[in-house]
Amino acid sequence: MQAGIITGRHQLEMLEFPEPDPSPEGGIVVDIRFCGVCGTDVHAYQYGGPYPKALCGHEWAGTVSKIARGVSRVREGDRVCVSILPPCGECVQCRSGHQEWCTPAMNSLGGLDPCGSVHGGFAESIAVSAARVAHVPDGLSDEAAAQVEPATVAYHGVRRSGLRLGDFSVVQGAGPIGLFTLQWAKAAGAGEIVVVEGVPARQELARQLGATQVCSPGEEAMAVVMERTGGLGADVVFECVGRPETIQTAVDFARRGASLMIIGLSHQDALIRPGIWLVKEVAADCSIAYHHAEFERAMAMMLDGRVLAEPLHTRTVGLSALEKAMGDLAEARTPDVKILLDPRAS
Repeated sequence: MQAGIITGRHQLEMLEFPEPDPSPEGGIVVDIRFCGVCGTDVHAYQYGGPYPKALCGHEWAGTVSKIARGVSRVREGDRVCVSILPPCGECVQCRSGHQEWCTPAMNSLGGLDPCGSVHGGFAESIAVSAARVAHVPDGLSDEAAAQVEPATVAYHGVRRSGLRLGDFSVVQGAGPIGLFTLQWAKAAGAGEIVVVEGVPARQELARQLGATQVCSPGEEAMAVVMERTGGLGADVVFECVGRPETIQTAVDFARRGASLMIIGLSHQDALIRPGIWLVKEVAADCSIAYHHAEFERAMAMMLDGRVLAEPLHTRTVGLSALEKAMGDLAEARTPDVKILLDPRAS
């Protein structure tokens, strides 16, 4: 069986792996229906740094095809999506009362699943721990199910931000994470949401999904935020771009005493202006992914229509076209928002 693996800068290869079997210690095999191309995948492709094989495709959904003896949490034929292991209750983090940072759970986030395949979801099938997956409810499409992972990333970030009813919010970036953040912030009661994005197609999608105003990065965005807040600045700023230069820009948008939530992951060091941070007394926080229980909560709100995934899906490719799609995203040659891989497509 072939799986797409990022092997270096601007290199994605189709490597051969054995057909997966479930681990006897609580494992299952999932036949992948769709797998999303994540911004983290694209950054790894752009910069060529070390990138675990198991992370090459970590936004997948599919159908359980095999289960180990003794597994009762899922059955063959169940629709599931990737999640994170629940807290183990035994590691030093759990014993210290920090279950949200459980070591095995965080390791599974990084691709270290004790029952998992060495490759990721850019493949027809994958082995995982039964405890790791989340059941996809009836009524949620396969395309939406493959976007539950990034939707839950944004859900976790908005919950951590401390956003309050009526807050003036800025979302930097209208990629998948930014567009989901926009929708979660709206659902959480934000008063106004300004989205900062330079790509026209993504700007239009942000408008359709509920942004109060959409503007291009730079002087235009700053002028809009200051005009709409009477010169005060934003109450909450969500950084969803994942580029070094946008870390400082996020603080520039903020009022004194504002909250900054960093959700986008930059693969390069960022230069900041500490004096601005100090004078503004910004409360800066970061969000790394999610907790196991948040997947079902996020899917429930996606199911009732408060947060939409289908509009973000702009193209589907097969394995043979995956490298070109990755290159298109890396070099900004496409207005696509979310590209999904169908591993069985020609």
